[in-house]
Amino acid sequence: MSVRLTAFIRRRTRREAFGQARQLYIDPVECIDCGACEPVCPVEAIFENDALPEKWKHYAQINADYFKKSE
Repeated sequence: MSVRLTAFIRRRTRREAFGQARQLYIDPVECIDCGACEPVCPVEAIFENDALPEKWKHYAQINADYFKKSE
């Protein structure tokens, strides 16, 4: 993953290694919804907003809430 992509993708806590994190979070303010991170996601869990499956739409709010708490 490029440095630019990792600038707005965060793990749950700063201490966790990326491989040990339960979930990575995408900052909805920093993300420009370009889709560049989709092909590098090893579990195919990243979607552009318009293509986000209905069953996973709640994760968009989880990501937003995570970054609100970090402010």
